[in-house]
Amino acid sequence: MSPYNAPLNVEGIIEKFRNALVQIATDSSTGTGFYLPDYDLIVTNNHVVKDVERVTIKGLKFPKQISRVFFTDERRDLAFLSPPAQKDIPFPDITLGTFTPPQDGDRVLAIGHPFGLNYSATQGVVSRAARVQNGLNYLQVDAAINPGNSGGPLVNADGDVIGVNTFIIRGGDNLGFALSARYLQQDLELYRPHYGKRALACPSCGSIVTADTLENKTYCPVCGTRIVFPDADADAVPSYGTALKIEEALAALGYTPELVRSGTNQWEIHDGGVRMRLRYNPDDGFISSDTYLCRLPQTNINALYQYLLNANFTCRGVIFSLKGEFILLSTTLLDPGLTAERARDIFKAWLDKAAEYHKVLMKQYNAQPILLEE
Repeated sequence: MSPYNAPLNVEGIIEKFRNALVQIATDSSTGTGFYLPDYDLIVTNNHVVKDVERVTIKGLKFPKQISRVFFTDERRDLAFLSPPAQKDIPFPDITLGTFTPPQDGDRVLAIGHPFGLNYSATQGVVSRAARVQNGLNYLQVDAAINPGNSGGPLVNADGDVIGVNTFIIRGGDNLGFALSARYLQQDLELYRPHYGKRALACPSCGSIVTADTLENKTYCPVCGTRIVFPDADADAVPSYGTALKIEEALAALGYTPELVRSGTNQWEIHDGGVRMRLRYNPDDGFISSDTYLCRLPQTNINALYQYLLNANFTCRGVIFSLKGEFILLSTTLLDPGLTAERARDIFKAWLDKAAEYHKVLMKQYNAQPILLEE
């Protein structure tokens, strides 16, 4: 019988991995990563960081910041990122469970940030311990692996990483697949001598290739496969259109665009006690803003409702609404001739108006501050 069929200590495993999990975002995708202290690297999927050389990362014990893509393996769908800048973070000792191979029926836990929900975990079992896909062995599991879980760890009952959550079969009933940790360990050991350099695994022979080792700057030195090496200066900044103007406007207001991106054509700004979420819809050209001002008070709610209703009749261009316990101030913009300068002025006006209403609601109606998720 497999040693991992005992009930999972779910709370203990989640608590252990909370500090190791990393949220990853580019301008076109989001995903999960996890930090391995033995290698001083963040592990994730290649498809999470595809075509970019810098991403934003955030963890429970460190703020959102820029991370470099150190290594990519397209065939195995693995990527390694540079660690957080802080050196005193209490990361847990995460180990790879490669010495006792998982068996069919082993209990497992898939951990990640699915759909933007922080630190979520789903339980399941290994349905097939050696499912071959594209010439690689994957662990087929019935634990739900959802968008955002990509790159997160698959953990056994001992709290060891036995796989990297990689993909699902759409339309399948909990058909998730995690790359075996033995492939991860192989790539980690191959990359170790090149730590800090931009490298990739040759898609044909799997050899580690750096810009310095490319033969004639074009071919793998081992098998001769043609390799297009990534541009070390590549960035995820939108190259044209309204999204670029939005980011230029945010930069003019003092925000680092990469650090306020929350997804494709989405940005989130924390300014004082308010949280503004910007979205751009390229299909219809609208820019929308939903600003979380505060939470409902414990008492005198009727007076607050009356104030919000009256404000909705007198305010132009903005509207108050409730989302659960949150009070939101929303507005939209459609400006085909929008410039970065005009967007800057409009966003500043939105933030100033939000700060004004935040102050009124907090002081006059005893509204409660927003509680930001860890």
